[in-house]
Amino acid sequence: MSKVIKILGTGCPKCKSMTKVVTDVVSENNIDATVEKVEDIMEIMKFNIMTTPALAIDDVISIKGRVPSKDEVLDLLK
Repeated sequence: MSKVIKILGTGCPKCKSMTKVVTDVVSENNIDATVEKVEDIMEIMKFNIMTTPALAIDDVISIKGRVPSKDEVLDLLK
């Protein structure tokens, strides 16, 4: 089943870095996933996080406030 990955952030440099890491991991490993960028602050607040960027996989927050490594993202998606 396809995973839904959401990157929560308002477009700051860290948010852009996280988006690149996640999209690279998905494409390099042929992972069946949809990557969505959530920039609407009201949408982000629904996840009850105070620090961005944040990574949600199937609506569960996995990482917040930092940019993960490719290996870390890959482990989360396996």
